[in-house]
Amino acid sequence: MIHWLKSPNSPCVSQYVECYWLIDKHPDSETYQFPKLNPDPSAHLILSPNNQAYSYDLNPSIAKGEGSHWLYPHRQTFELDHSKPFVHLGIKFRVGALYCLPNFSANPLALDEVESVEDSTLFKQLGMDESRLIELARTNPQQCVEQLDTMLSPWLEQCTEDQHSKITRNVLKHLDQSTISELGEKLYCSQRTLERSFQRTTGLTLKQCQSMNRLEAMLEYLFQRESTELDWVEVVFKFGFSDQPHLIRHLKKQLGFTPKTYEKERGLTIDVYGGVSSKSKLG
Repeated sequence: MIHWLKSPNSPCVSQYVECYWLIDKHPDSETYQFPKLNPDPSAHLILSPNNQAYSYDLNPSIAKGEGSHWLYPHRQTFELDHSKPFVHLGIKFRVGALYCLPNFSANPLALDEVESVEDSTLFKQLGMDESRLIELARTNPQQCVEQLDTMLSPWLEQCTEDQHSKITRNVLKHLDQSTISELGEKLYCSQRTLERSFQRTTGLTLKQCQSMNRLEAMLEYLFQRESTELDWVEVVFKFGFSDQPHLIRHLKKQLGFTPKTYEKERGLTIDVYGGVSSKSKLG
């Protein structure tokens, strides 16, 4: 299994793209065949070979197709089919970025959806060759980053921001360090205005996004530690849960398992698209 994650080099691109990532599963890789994909407030453009199948269990529906596709922000856990070898080169956009992107202004709030980009006019405009980019990602990740920056820059330079996107950008700087009630005071704006602008640009409430970010941070924290190192009381206080039953309810609701199950089946949540930092232990 090859897995890397890198930030854009271009300041223009990094305003709207959080990172690029690669997952390349070889036939002999010993990984979970049906890993979980955590709730994610970001959209991903996933580049894949044209004849490579993908399958997302959206519960209750299943999204299937072949080749490159958009994975839009999603509020629930998806189950992936990684039972066969595959390769994905991903572009993870920042929260709310689709609202500003050219060609997306008419439908910036797509949620809980997977959409094929077969014969995409966007790819033709950008001059994207999925096969060439994927091979470059496998052999020279840094050169792949530079190539993606070069392709995306002209498109992202056309982005436009209004008052709502500017408010959302400011909110995101403080969302993980403040309570929602504190945000208005910090940003000199009413909470109602913040909520309205944030939901307009992301399709999500402040609470939904904050909860997703906390879950992602907690799962990466857990993933980086062996079972013998885990102190669930410490986890409760570190991530702002009132007590252990609160943590257990949260994990069961979001991921469908308890902390004890996580200890036994550590691979359930590590195969997250663009969600495991380069500092993490990768299997």
